Amino acid sequence: MYELGPTRAKEVAVHARSKIAFWCYIIAMVGPAVWGVMFLLRSDFMPYHADAVGMPWSEVPAPFRILIMALLKLAGGGWLTVAVAEFVLLLVPFRQGARWALWAVPSLGLLHFAGVCNAMAYVTLNTPATPPWGATIASVALIL
Repeated sequence: MYELGPTRAKEVAVHARSKIAFWCYIIAMVGPAVWGVMFLLRSDFMPYHADAVGMPWSEVPAPFRILIMALLKLAGGGWLTVAVAEFVLLLVPFRQGARWALWAVPSLGLLHFAGVCNAMAYVTLNTPATPPWGATIASVALIL
């Protein structure tokens, strides 16, 4: 029976962990990509946003609708930007084994979700709305 030497065994283990991490990061970034596109294409707010303000979109005064849509587009652009940046980092430097990418990828993802969780907590604590915590917690878990 053939046995791997200690150096080769470590290389195989590191490679396996890198593959698992790569796919966890990819899956974690699908959500932000989808949310980004969804927010950029929306013409009104999400159902939990209606719960937060206590009224349907049609009753929100026009000046506030403009502001809310601008903020949704801004958030969508941010979600999509982070997702695209993560995909590029994963597909090039991470796969090439660049050491800095091993830290940059999870750091960028966790920083993004720290801001998301902060905003969602603010809405949760100050309104009757329930933001989509499940997907956010799942993405953070995948990154960790």
